[in-house]
Amino acid sequence: MTRYPLGEYEADQITSKTGKKLSDITLDEIKKGNISADDIKISKETLKKQGEVAMQADNPAMKANFDRASELVDVPDEVILRMYNQLRPHRSTKRQLVEMAQELLEKYNAVSCAKLVMEAAEIYEKRGILL
Repeated sequence: MTRYPLGEYEADQITSKTGKKLSDITLDEIKKGNISADDIKISKETLKKQGEVAMQADNPAMKANFDRASELVDVPDEVILRMYNQLRPHRSTKRQLVEMAQELLEKYNAVSCAKLVMEAAEIYEKRGILL
């Protein structure tokens, strides 16, 4: 059973995207210059642990959010920002959203995220909020 909060109970098991242990990311290490911005980015594994906690709390919707977030760890920030802007109402055509979903699936293996974008494309079309 995963204990929450993870930072309190599992600090030695939690690693950043670069593999640094949470317990090693300290203010002193930051001051010494031993911690970079990438060292404080969350890892897929930590997000999946958060999903486990959500399931233990009988919250499958939150688990699904953590699963999607774990898929996005390897997606570059500029791609995520572009996606965020394209998913806003009246910012994209259906084709652009379909292409975004394809990119998520084919380039980043983000299956759940691609499915969510496709669902958004269908809903946006029904609501008349596409370009």
